[in-house]
Amino acid sequence: MELADADATVRWGRHVGERLRRGDLVILTGELGAGKTTLTRGIGEALQIRGAVSSPTFVLAREHPSTVGGVPLLHVDAYRLNSAGEVDDLDLPIEDCITVVEWGEDRVEHLADDRLHISLQPQGLGRIARVRGVGARWSGTAIADLVVGT
Repeated sequence: MELADADATVRWGRHVGERLRRGDLVILTGELGAGKTTLTRGIGEALQIRGAVSSPTFVLAREHPSTVGGVPLLHVDAYRLNSAGEVDDLDLPIEDCITVVEWGEDRVEHLADDRLHISLQPQGLGRIARVRGVGARWSGTAIADLVVGT
């Protein structure tokens, strides 16, 4: 799906965030500047979290509590992690949060049987988003709902 610019990416992130629930794992891939943090910002807006969403590259993981008593957002950057073992060492509370992992492909899949993969590729001022679900949670209907209205 095409996202025309950063604003469209944030809007779609809100759309995605409204459909996420406690325990969901979202794995984001794409080169530097592809829009992974921008998409996560939109997810955070939908969840009404406290604090600005920024890339957690240097802290590895940042938990944003909900301002309305909802599910917190756990925003993880796995760029500097080399293995699933290093991910496990972080002891991430993914079952209590909605977890979004940038650079997570081939590093965090073992954390959840059901997960959502979103790949972002820059195109002009915008980007192309590709969505793939794994597991019963992300059946065809759930995936189709993510792209409706974009």
